[in-house]
Amino acid sequence: MQFNTYIYILLFLPVTVVLYYLLNKINSLCGKVVLLLSSLLFYCYSDWTAILVLGASLAFNYIAAVCISRAKKWKPLYLVIPVLINVGLLLYFKYSNFAITNINVLFSRNYPLRELVLPLGISFFTFQQIAYITAVYRGELADRNLLDYLVYILYFPKILMGPLTEPVDFIHQLNDPARKSFHLENFVSGIKIFSLGLFKKVLLADAFARAVDWGYAAKAGTLTPMVIPTAMDWILISLFYTFEIYFDFSGYSDMAVGSSLMLNITLPINFDSPYKALSIRDFWKRWHISLTKFFTKYIYIPLGGSRRGIVFTCLNTMLVFLISGLWHGANWTFILWGALHGLFSVFDRLTEKVQQKIFEPVRWICTFAVVNVLWLLFRSESVQQWWKILREIVSLWNVNVSEGLINMFTEVLHFDFIANEIRGFWMNFYIAGAFGICLLCENNYRRLNDRPWSMMLISAAAFLLGLICLGSESVFVYFNF
Repeated sequence: MQFNTYIYILLFLPVTVVLYYLLNKINSLCGKVVLLLSSLLFYCYSDWTAILVLGASLAFNYIAAVCISRAKKWKPLYLVIPVLINVGLLLYFKYSNFAITNINVLFSRNYPLRELVLPLGISFFTFQQIAYITAVYRGELADRNLLDYLVYILYFPKILMGPLTEPVDFIHQLNDPARKSFHLENFVSGIKIFSLGLFKKVLLADAFARAVDWGYAAKAGTLTPMVIPTAMDWILISLFYTFEIYFDFSGYSDMAVGSSLMLNITLPINFDSPYKALSIRDFWKRWHISLTKFFTKYIYIPLGGSRRGIVFTCLNTMLVFLISGLWHGANWTFILWGALHGLFSVFDRLTEKVQQKIFEPVRWICTFAVVNVLWLLFRSESVQQWWKILREIVSLWNVNVSEGLINMFTEVLHFDFIANEIRGFWMNFYIAGAFGICLLCENNYRRLNDRPWSMMLISAAAFLLGLICLGSESVFVYFNF
């Protein structure tokens, strides 16, 4: 089940919220059971067999947590082994066919690919499992309540795409008596941020996605009639994907935070106006914040962080970004994307004092341009395709904008009478609106508890527009990671 569906918005979420508070009046244990059963339904809605791998993972990791808490000798070993098994399973499901493909190419072999079905949300629930057993190892969780553990891992607002949440914080909120009863303020704030997230996804991300898909379909030669995108088309498509992936994932995060807040559980911030960043390091302090914190806490700091001199700091940074790139998918595009972000982050660290003397708008332009180019790599099917597109952009062989690309925006709201009068009106409207939201507006999470009438009216309009334009279900970008 996804957030941007009628069944979730109009049935699943309202029923879950009502049952949760009603049964909490009977017993707090009943409320947790509601969250557990609702989360199982949410996860297995499309395919009940999806629970098989997750169920095995749940059983194994809880047993591992119990063993860790009871261990008196070789305790670190009880942590290392389950962590390695978790990572090994993640590698097997996500990267075994990638490894086989590259072995076949490098050594001229013909090993058959495995028929694997990637478990939903495996990247996210694997990291949450690692966080849980690590918290038990460090003595941060004195009570290893099985129900609390299951709700923490399966909690429907975050299981598929995060945000990643620390187990101590989540379980503390889950057991806080003050959060068991209905809070109107939290409920209203939850609806507000959910509505704004729905608007981001349906009205913005999906609109930009249509234009991006048009470009790559044209590149693949699958459009009828055949179209060759111009250099200006690719410049715009690069910009459109930059907006698409932000509005898509931050919209999802807003809906996750909003859904959870209706249940009086606060999820951590995941985005903080990333396109206002003045450097790549600054960008990663603002983009997918929960993942950045996870890698920092569980990889960067254990490796020594920045405590062992500049050389090891740079090496640790590169390793973290390579892992981040690989985590995103089994393709050389993701690995190169992570490596380049790592190199730019190292460069920022080495030139930090010099960069602070540069005019801030210049720093912003350079950072935004780099992010755009690297998002184009992230979206491309291969490194070769990305390189060819870059060459076309640099050549500026044609600076006209194709009619097909313009029409992708005209068809969003079907206001053809305006499009007929002003060529590219809706495309330019979307570009200006996207820049305005990204650069002028404060992040939704930062305004979580702000409820002036003007904002509530905007949220109501956003909800209605999102619901009206929902149409067919569109998959979130990070659903594949």
